Amino acid sequence: MIELTVDAVRLHSPRTITTGTPMSEAATSLRRADVSALPVVVDGSIVGIVTQSDIVALVAETDDRPAVRMVMSSPVTTISPTATLSEAAETMRTAGVKHLPVVDDGNYCGLLSVRTLAPYLSRHRLEIKPHDESMHIDSADSHELTVGD
Repeated sequence: MIELTVDAVRLHSPRTITTGTPMSEAATSLRRADVSALPVVVDGSIVGIVTQSDIVALVAETDDRPAVRMVMSSPVTTISPTATLSEAAETMRTAGVKHLPVVDDGNYCGLLSVRTLAPYLSRHRLEIKPHDESMHIDSADSHELTVGD
């Protein structure tokens, strides 16, 4: 079997956002059926990622509407375009994530998702179990909120 690398598949390239993007704008983008995650990019480098799960957790746990930087997952687990698809699947499994930003020499190139990998790997290799970690949000009122993922 020939092992494909990440750069051999068509990456999903959703619109990127910045750390100052209002959550309402991020949520509007995530309502689109073809967008399940938004890479947070500053000066061409990925600094975080906001997923549909992040928005659901935020709405479920608080009435606050902080900026993206308060909700995004960071640091971000990334992958090189020269990594194999098997390595990408293992990285997703180990990290408990469904989206891997592809980064080449520090620059964001696109987003690899479980959906992208599905045609190339067996179902067993794609079983991703999210880590049961809480997300901490510092609200504008300087009290800390905890949001489950």
